[in-house]
Amino acid sequence: MLPVRGQDGRATRFARILGTRTSWTPVGDGEFFCPGCGGDRNYQRLTGRRRFTLLGVPVLPRGETGPVVECAACRRHFGADVLDHPTTTRFSAMLRDAVHTVALAVLAAGGTCAPASLEAAAATVRAAGFEDCTRDQLGALVEALAADTGRVLGPPCGAGLAIELHEALDPLTPHLAAVGRESILLQGARIALADGPYTPAERDVLVTVGAALAICTDDVTRLLAAARTPS
Repeated sequence: MLPVRGQDGRATRFARILGTRTSWTPVGDGEFFCPGCGGDRNYQRLTGRRRFTLLGVPVLPRGETGPVVECAACRRHFGADVLDHPTTTRFSAMLRDAVHTVALAVLAAGGTCAPASLEAAAATVRAAGFEDCTRDQLGALVEALAADTGRVLGPPCGAGLAIELHEALDPLTPHLAAVGRESILLQGARIALADGPYTPAERDVLVTVGAALAICTDDVTRLLAAARTPS
């Protein structure tokens, strides 16, 4: 064992003589969701330059490294792709807006905006975060959308409405688990069913919602059927 300890000792002494060091330079900052802390934190975006050191003194450049993201709280470094994940605050707003858009799309497709559908939609939107939402407000919005023929009116789930749904759902979908994506579709389905069976236009809208949420066609069919079954 003595030779091994001697070898370890020589390796340790060598590392103290010759090594590498990285100097970091801030190039940006902001707020992000820190995987280490598990919450929203401030960050610095850093780029680094690596150098060989001799007796702890930098002597020769060894190239660049990074960029990395440093959490201001835990000081851990993460790859720059960590910034692709929305903050908790941003995620909540995206989810709230997505539910609101789906509710409006389903109501607009229904055409008549029956009181039962409006009440179901208002309750869903309030639960998503718009706490002051009323059925009168939603009814007025649907009327405004219906007057803007370039956005909603036309064939079931025309291009304008499909674009609206994708704009609201596409950024959110990658950050939702399957159960979360299915929940949004089911919420829209229950709004459509509040005043009776699906109309062709409502079903078309819900199929578009499912596609935007990356739910396969078979699962969309299953979920729309399941929504008709009383709990």
